[in-house]
Amino acid sequence: MPLTAVGLFGKKLAMTQYACDRSHSIATFVPATAVEIGANQVTQIKTVQTSGYGALQVAYNEVKPRVLSKSCFGKLRKAGSSRFFKNFGEFRVAQPEKYRIGECLDVRLFHPGQPVTVVAPGSGKGFLGTVKRHNFSRGPMTHGSKNHRLPGSIGSGTTPGRVYPGKKMAGRSSGRSRVRSTVLETDENNNIVLLRGSAPGKRGHFLKISAEK
Repeated sequence: MPLTAVGLFGKKLAMTQYACDRSHSIATFVPATAVEIGANQVTQIKTVQTSGYGALQVAYNEVKPRVLSKSCFGKLRKAGSSRFFKNFGEFRVAQPEKYRIGECLDVRLFHPGQPVTVVAPGSGKGFLGTVKRHNFSRGPMTHGSKNHRLPGSIGSGTTPGRVYPGKKMAGRSSGRSRVRSTVLETDENNNIVLLRGSAPGKRGHFLKISAEK
């Protein structure tokens, strides 16, 4: 996995429009996604000497203590945290020693125009056929045809006598997505980051926003 700068975990709020160019009488609007950045606290620092790679473990999604499991309590107690977080994630960094356990990360980590990578659980669609999954054209619907939504041939014959890896066929639609985006604006008062374009996941899903170097 390539090393990236540290990032943040946030909750997807909604999509909106953002006026990019306000210098003219007619503004240029682009689609944008609003992400609420809650509390992000460093709970563990992993180095090459201790774990074989450099990374930061970040706790997020602050909740009431009654909903936490014993493993979460153990991680938070080990980190000396007085707050209660339900989820944990990692960011691969080149120099984790620059950070300290208990440090809180906020939206000041990002700035407008910064490229970021957004990872989130997408809307899984289950097992799909080739028409829905790969946009295949269907066969004739009349004149006695029985080839309506069949995939068709998947190989060349005796030679090579096998199906090539990566062949577009029916299968499960992934529920995890990764997109590249750009920070349009940050709101420190409300802890909101505005990302250009759409982001994977539904409203209320947590997004992993990694800053690119």
